[in-house]
Amino acid sequence: MLDIVLLLKIGIVSPSPTHPGVGRDAPGELLGRSPTGQGGQSPRNVSIDGRDISSRRLSSSLPMTPRNEGEILDSTNLKSFGFNDLRVSTRNFRPDSVLGEGGFGCVFKGWIDEHTFKATKPGTGMVIAVKRLNQEGFQGHKEWLTEINYLGQLYHPNLVKLIGYCLEDEHRLLVYEFMPRGSLENHLFRRTSHFQPLSWNLRMKVALGAAKGLAYLHSPEAKVIYRDFKSSNILLDTNYNAKLSDFGLAKDGPIDGKSHVSTRIMGTYGYAAPEYMATGHLTARSDVYSFGVVLLEMLTGRRVLDKNRPRGEQNLIEWARPYLASKRRVLRVMDARIEGQYTPSSALRAATLAIKCIAVEPRYRPNMNEVVKALEQIQDTGSFKIEETAQKHRRTFAEDSGRKAASYPRPSASPFMT
Repeated sequence: MLDIVLLLKIGIVSPSPTHPGVGRDAPGELLGRSPTGQGGQSPRNVSIDGRDISSRRLSSSLPMTPRNEGEILDSTNLKSFGFNDLRVSTRNFRPDSVLGEGGFGCVFKGWIDEHTFKATKPGTGMVIAVKRLNQEGFQGHKEWLTEINYLGQLYHPNLVKLIGYCLEDEHRLLVYEFMPRGSLENHLFRRTSHFQPLSWNLRMKVALGAAKGLAYLHSPEAKVIYRDFKSSNILLDTNYNAKLSDFGLAKDGPIDGKSHVSTRIMGTYGYAAPEYMATGHLTARSDVYSFGVVLLEMLTGRRVLDKNRPRGEQNLIEWARPYLASKRRVLRVMDARIEGQYTPSSALRAATLAIKCIAVEPRYRPNMNEVVKALEQIQDTGSFKIEETAQKHRRTFAEDSGRKAASYPRPSASPFMT
């Protein structure tokens, strides 16, 4: 089986820098500020032939059911917005309303009445994040529909809420709840006063929330493979509750006794499981691998791929793996910004979990219910500190929020964060 390290060495793709001042995933970060290039370079979205599609992600196909646009739109309880209402709510899509941008469009901050859903004056009513799809390309429309199909029917505390959509003439927009803390990616890698480094307890809280969201998607109730789990697609609300966003690449799980779903290889390089990159065979364990990568980013404070680091340290998995199995050595890779906030045993348990999740052989990876249980056990030892730390961060956030508006990461290719 082709290991992800080999994929790097044979040069299928290399990371590309983010747009200055803008995060990678505006849709994934509906609520957050975008990262700068200071923290390294974000991985690109790639297809099986290695072409860079970071500015245009293509979903391999729409979910099996419902099959057509009319069925998808009719099967949801989403609000159908008029284009003019969304134009007014975002102040005519003014540049200073932009939360993030990417190849599929921009995400704008807007305000609507929470009862009538009509546009209101800035600062009044309910805050929303509006993703406006670029008026080009059929594949963008397919992802737009995929997002509606899943988020229009799946409900969970750890999934971002899709409020509605606009389909009017050539206009395609999605309306989400606003996530004031932005993306996990920004908090881990953006070096500004607006984004304070997350404490150990908050990182474990975010990891647990994101794990619960994935566990729900993999459950018999949903049977969905997320396919694009990464730090920029994890959004945080005011209380640092994690919510998964950007479902443009999601797929229905295997049915009729099949072990996997065969798809065109899509997603974000560095986070994608090696067996999926090699074969196009997608399973729930592919998401588990991606979760392990993000957990490793949270433990180390490093991007999975970072060309700005010395040779030998640019690939996080390659660099960190030798240290992760030893209680003494694991401390060498931990983020220095959270030093002293955890016990060596807690760090080792979290690192051990990450190792299991990124196992090259899928059968050796835990399922997401097991991951949730392991994270709950890690959190139990310091759970009393989490709310205390969150309150401290909320005070800092409240002081800064008047000066700077949160921005969103560049949309990877999904409607949610762009």
